[in-house]
Amino acid sequence: QVQLVESGGGLVQAGGSLRLSCAASGRTFSSYSMGWFRQAPGKEREFVVAINRSGGSTYYADSVKGRFTISRDNAKNTVYLQMNSLKPEDTAVYYCAAYSGYGLGYRLSEYDYWGQGTQVTVSS
Repeated sequence: QVQLVESGGGLVQAGGSLRLSCAASGRTFSSYSMGWFRQAPGKEREFVVAINRSGGSTYYADSVKGRFTISRDNAKNTVYLQMNSLKPEDTAVYYCAAYSGYGLGYRLSEYDYWGQGTQVTVSS
């Protein structure tokens, strides 16, 4: 069982930055690939980025490539999402998720555990 708690969301102006964190419970954090997803009002939850178990490989959605950076610290059981050059269309609830398979998952159904989400609002 893995419990995930996101933090770092908030209100920011367009062009600004935020850093999200996702803290995981348990001693098996390094056994999971991690992902960030987001869900805007009235829309389906969508993939943002994933990182493999070691942190050596990442996969980004085209919409955030070049602006967002995922990283992880396995010693701290934490995954981060640095978001730069934010746009109003980035406004959403951001969720982190843990995936027990190998590789980089981008489908919601591949993920085993989810956090409760943190709200990111980008004003124009």
